[in-house]
Amino acid sequence: MKSFSPILILCLASLCCAVEQSASNADIEPFVRWLLDDDERLENVRFSEVAEAVSSFKVLPVDTTKAVDSAMLRHLQASLDAMLLELAKPKNPIHAVGRVNEISRHIEDFLLIRLNAAEAYECSIPANATGRTQRSGYPDLRLVHTASERVFYIDPKVYKLGSETSSFRTFYFEPKLETNKILDNASHLIVGIAHSGKVEGRWQLDTWKVIDLINFRVRLKAEFQSSNRELYRDEAVLGESQ
Repeated sequence: MKSFSPILILCLASLCCAVEQSASNADIEPFVRWLLDDDERLENVRFSEVAEAVSSFKVLPVDTTKAVDSAMLRHLQASLDAMLLELAKPKNPIHAVGRVNEISRHIEDFLLIRLNAAEAYECSIPANATGRTQRSGYPDLRLVHTASERVFYIDPKVYKLGSETSSFRTFYFEPKLETNKILDNASHLIVGIAHSGKVEGRWQLDTWKVIDLINFRVRLKAEFQSSNRELYRDEAVLGESQ
């Protein structure tokens, strides 16, 4: 299998530069031409290589033959079982949420408390490269086995029950330098929680799956974007209605 690391380092370094500082035309042109000429290289890329290129930290597989990895996985799974029971209670605040994309915060908050409750573990919202605690962006949770300092990065995602084979994009990772939250050699896990909608005013969270991202593959969609603040600048307006 061909390694993508040198390509990704070039690509991600250019992206980070373009996002976080003013870049000259000379800086941007080679990157844009590379995207146009070699876009096939940006399909079917291992996420572990992307994460390592951005952060310089290794993405480690979960090895259940090792006592620490096995114990951490059991702790996570027990916490997920407890989450389904707690969030199913009629008076849980999750049922006041109107939109499905607001459920994740309740799941994150419960797991944060539950995973951190055990004496042998610490769970927190990851800090970014500047040292600031940051809830937005990947990953959402950092679980540490305190004795060994083994780290699991955990990112909960809610999805519609039965949509496991959907091709709709559900995973996003934006490479940045200052707001990078991958600061450990660690395993990266997605926690998928399946829901079947709201029944009689209560969200139905049905099952969970823990996914190891060690062989997870992603693709890059090249997209240049801006905002209305930039689009509707006074000096760019040629005319407007009276």
